[in-house]
Amino acid sequence: MEFIRENGVLTINLDSILTLALAVIVLLVGYGLKNRSAFLRKYCIPAPVVGGFLFMFITFIGYKTNSFNFTYENIFQSTFMLAFFTTVGLGANLRILKSGGVLLIVYWLLCGILSLVQNTIGVGVSKLVNLEPAYGMLASSISMIGGHGAAMSYGSTFAKMGYEQAPVVGAAAATFGLIFGVLIGGPLGRRLIVKNELSPDNDDFDSSKLDALFTEEKTELTNLDIIKNVAAIIISMALGTLVSKFIGSLINMDFPDYVGAMFIAVILRNLNEKINIYKFDGNLVDGIGDVMLNLYLALALMTLKLWELQDLMGGVLIVLICQVIFMLIYAYFIVFRVLGKSYDAAVMCAGLCGHGLGATPSAIVNMTAINDEYGLSRRAMMIVPIVGAFLVDIIYQPIVLTFIKTFVK
Repeated sequence: MEFIRENGVLTINLDSILTLALAVIVLLVGYGLKNRSAFLRKYCIPAPVVGGFLFMFITFIGYKTNSFNFTYENIFQSTFMLAFFTTVGLGANLRILKSGGVLLIVYWLLCGILSLVQNTIGVGVSKLVNLEPAYGMLASSISMIGGHGAAMSYGSTFAKMGYEQAPVVGAAAATFGLIFGVLIGGPLGRRLIVKNELSPDNDDFDSSKLDALFTEEKTELTNLDIIKNVAAIIISMALGTLVSKFIGSLINMDFPDYVGAMFIAVILRNLNEKINIYKFDGNLVDGIGDVMLNLYLALALMTLKLWELQDLMGGVLIVLICQVIFMLIYAYFIVFRVLGKSYDAAVMCAGLCGHGLGATPSAIVNMTAINDEYGLSRRAMMIVPIVGAFLVDIIYQPIVLTFIKTFVK
């Protein structure tokens, strides 16, 4: 650590280990604040976002008062991000597509259409308000469906392409989506239920096949089993990076490493289901992924420069408002009808608002609130989290990459 004072400004230089240690402190502060705030818990704001934005505001004060600033050696951020998305891929068991039935496929395709329109809105509105399409894209399905992880990852990619404010735009857009996803989801679902006089009907739904896919036998892992699970993550990261570089050379653009890693991980997981290469443990992989995501977000957010965003937020906010309006129209008039105008459809619409604007936990919050008030929708509670957690990535990632290739220069 170095302290340098120049022209009255104290600069604090942190090496890689101190930067990581600060990120851990920021993360723990975020958890502490979230645990003490009903508002933050209600709207499912991630702890690293809470701590990261707090530290961002502290550095903003230092910048505005010309009193202090930080410099970082941030070498771990991209590795943590890559590891997280690899664990997402390892969680993708494609047998779910068979077991979920037609309703799951239909809902999955509706999410794909949502991604397509969100990106169209992002690019179209950004051109109308003289905003760079890259920033419009970050206020579209990248942050709305992908959440903070994808927003920060693509933000880093765009920053390398010359859009320096991209990471902070992505973070702000993802946070906006999280809040509004919860704000509109519950009321929309309630409106559909009350207006159409709907009630739960779970009699003809057999969830046993889906339940079986998510119920793991409690087996004790040996040290070798743990090493094999970690090795699967690292090998998928390595191969995925090579695949991404190869695809990037073919399409002549910077192809995100995490996309290649995620799809290599999907292949490995489903190959392992067939030939049993190693004892896969979902809880272990999910735990590793959760740690990687939290550290990645804490590092990414605390190092952002909030003052670089002020000239962009007007146009970005217009794009985000358009996204919320479209979500309301799409869920209310289209998705509800395509899914059958049933109680399950109404609850799934509430869930769509949650993960279509924010994240899968927001979808679960919306649906749980409706279930508590009007009764359980077993179909919605099984299908929406499955699609929102990983199936949607299979369809929305190619759409995003196509838009980037076409509109972002």
